[in-house]
Amino acid sequence: MKRTLYLKFLTGYLILGILGFILVSTLTNYMLQKQVLVSEARTLYTECTEIASSYAANYYDGSMELSELHSHLETISRYMNTKIKVTDVSGRIMIDSSDLSGFSTDKTIAGFNISDFGTRYYTVSRFYDTFSEPYLTVFAPITPNYRVRGYVLIHKPVRDISDYSYELLNIVYITLLLIFALSFIILLIFSLLVYRPIRKITSAADAYLDGDFSQKINIHTQDELGCLADTFNYMANELNTLEDDQRKFVSNVSHDFRSPLTSIKGYIEAILDGTIPYEMQDKYLNIILFETERLNKLTNSLLELNKFGSHGKTILYMKSFDINYIIRMTALTFEGICREKHISIELILSGKTLFVTADMEKIQQVIYNLTDNAIKFSHPDSSITIETTEKNDKVFISVKDSGIGIPNDSLKKIWERFYKTDVSRGKDKRGTGLGLAIVREIIQAHDENINVISTEGVGTEFIFTLSVTKE
Repeated sequence: MKRTLYLKFLTGYLILGILGFILVSTLTNYMLQKQVLVSEARTLYTECTEIASSYAANYYDGSMELSELHSHLETISRYMNTKIKVTDVSGRIMIDSSDLSGFSTDKTIAGFNISDFGTRYYTVSRFYDTFSEPYLTVFAPITPNYRVRGYVLIHKPVRDISDYSYELLNIVYITLLLIFALSFIILLIFSLLVYRPIRKITSAADAYLDGDFSQKINIHTQDELGCLADTFNYMANELNTLEDDQRKFVSNVSHDFRSPLTSIKGYIEAILDGTIPYEMQDKYLNIILFETERLNKLTNSLLELNKFGSHGKTILYMKSFDINYIIRMTALTFEGICREKHISIELILSGKTLFVTADMEKIQQVIYNLTDNAIKFSHPDSSITIETTEKNDKVFISVKDSGIGIPNDSLKKIWERFYKTDVSRGKDKRGTGLGLAIVREIIQAHDENINVISTEGVGTEFIFTLSVTKE
């Protein structure tokens, strides 16, 4: 099997790492330098404004000598690693903190125009070619008595600001590297907890494709993968037994068809070759008719089951009807056979009418099959009880007999097609073993439930539910 899924995740991990590095080295680097530059400009502007409003203003007010102002600016310049100038409005430099001569009044910034700053309080340039590299320059006007007398300029090399941003960027790179390493650990955990189980499931699926359903998937986690593994194991078990079920089904069908066909063939041959005298032919013709009806019933039952499909899916004609009326009418159809076997049917119905929503014809078939079953296995001079009870928007219909009961080891098998208990084989000559299978398919098609309670030698009770019609 190609490890395409794992390679895809590994490739995605590497691409994520490369894109992350590119993103940090380009966009993050640009935004970080811009943010550091703006932050530094804000800090320098605050200091520049303070110098203009205090030291420089004091000089113009005459309360501070020019040499004293220069001394203060030189101290601040060294502390902030900057260059500070004081100029008049025309750009003549009055004080330069970097001038070793102390201060100068004969130097002028060529082309100086404060409007070049525009609306911003800072600029990044070589500042009228006075520097050999880009500098961040901020300015603040000196306004004693509300009149602009000059400007305070603070210069800082962009190189120093970039060095600081690179230090911050290195921290980002280290963080990215740690995230990359952590994501690699997560990838390893993913490989252990997710990819390996997926490989096990894929390997088992390949084995199932080759017809080997014995391979089990040993995944016992309480998550989607564990649920998927359990589903595959269940599917494999079902597929593994499918061939046996098909063989058993064909065997049962063949047996149930062969027995009456053998009887019919034997009796017809006996009639044709004269083995059975003419005066006894009516008796054996009735037996042939009985076996023919049995074959017809078996065929109809198989067709009925085929309508439901493998999961009880069928077209239901849902409507509201009186379940009590259906039970009464169904019970009347058994009046003749009940009289022959001296069996009584007792109806305990909830109210005069009780409306449910279901497929009326199919529910009538359920009641018929359960009642017919109860009569088959009831003792003479016994009674059968059909009862309806309404509870929590559901109607519970019960069909209870006091017959031979069902052995415990057969309770789970009675819903299987063609299944007959050993005790029923001697009594049920007309049965096909499909009645209860049809009953369950119909109830399941309605998304309802059916249960059985039985004690051998005491009797059996079938209980199924239907939905009450909502007004």
